[in-house]
Amino acid sequence: MTRASLDKQPHEVASMFDDVAEKYDLTNDVLSLGQDRVWRKAVAQAVDARPAQKVLDLAAGTATSSLPFAQTGAYVVPCDFSLGMLRVGKRKHPHLPFTAGDATKLPFKDDTFDAVTISFGLRNVQETDRALRELYRVTKPGGRVVICEFSHPTWAPFRTVYTEYLMRALPPVARAVSSNPDAYVYLAESIRDWPNQPALAAKLQDAGWSKVAWRNLSGGIVALHRGFKTV
Repeated sequence: MTRASLDKQPHEVASMFDDVAEKYDLTNDVLSLGQDRVWRKAVAQAVDARPAQKVLDLAAGTATSSLPFAQTGAYVVPCDFSLGMLRVGKRKHPHLPFTAGDATKLPFKDDTFDAVTISFGLRNVQETDRALRELYRVTKPGGRVVICEFSHPTWAPFRTVYTEYLMRALPPVARAVSSNPDAYVYLAESIRDWPNQPALAAKLQDAGWSKVAWRNLSGGIVALHRGFKTV
């Protein structure tokens, strides 16, 4: 198995990420032209983790996204369903409490976390709505969710150019730097087929989140959605 299909069977997606784990962070840096660092900084600011708060970083992969939360003094739990990603992450950051978990059946009690966040992983979950409800369940009343995900550029001419990059330029670039370039064909397709900003906001509201809002990063290539759990 070299790539997953868009019906997102969990075992296929997990296996795909196992295959790319070793060079995942490097590949993302190259394919995003370094923008992934800007996006991670925006996520950290939106989550606004504080000392002693508990933060769930879902689809954390190797925990590159978790480090900014840990640096604030928060207790961050990197969670992912790819054991390959978790193994690479644990080797790099042995002090973090890596946890294997499925986004649709999280291994945590109700009302556990002050903040929950997922970056570039929600579109890989087979049941998006169920995952959003699970995130709501494990969040404390008054807590917040921050979702960073690829989205739809707001300017139509740029959207056309971006789509061409995804489907034409991304695969050959991935072949040069990734251990499993075919996986990035799936990733490009999953980005293209993902709901736009208002549609994802509606899904958050349907899952119970309130005060849902979003802002675009990099012209809408990425959108940052945030919501709160009612006290």
